[in-house]
Amino acid sequence: MNINNLFELHTMKCVACEGGVPPIPRDELRHYLEKIPGWQLSEDYAMISKNFMFKGFYKTISFVNVVAWIANQEGHHPLLEVGVNHCLVKYTTNAISALTSNDFICAAKIEQIAQRDAI
Repeated sequence: MNINNLFELHTMKCVACEGGVPPIPRDELRHYLEKIPGWQLSEDYAMISKNFMFKGFYKTISFVNVVAWIANQEGHHPLLEVGVNHCLVKYTTNAISALTSNDFICAAKIEQIAQRDAI
């Protein structure tokens, strides 16, 4: 993927990954992270995550449902840790145990909705 097109991550579609695709090079990850504010890169460079905070369980579960909808639309599923007032979202491409553009596309889609709905 061309780094210059990263500003459009939320408009892109995930590409099915059954393995054999190269991960995003470590030196390019910074450019991807700049497009998804507040997301953290794991120490091993294999996962991104963000903890979203809410006022109440109902809003948390509403957010989880949005994340589930995005995951099903994209065919790329996150790890979720859900509590009363928060949801920790983690992305990695399991087929290669590393980060691909799919992880950042889904994170950008979540960010787009979170900013629009002021979650």
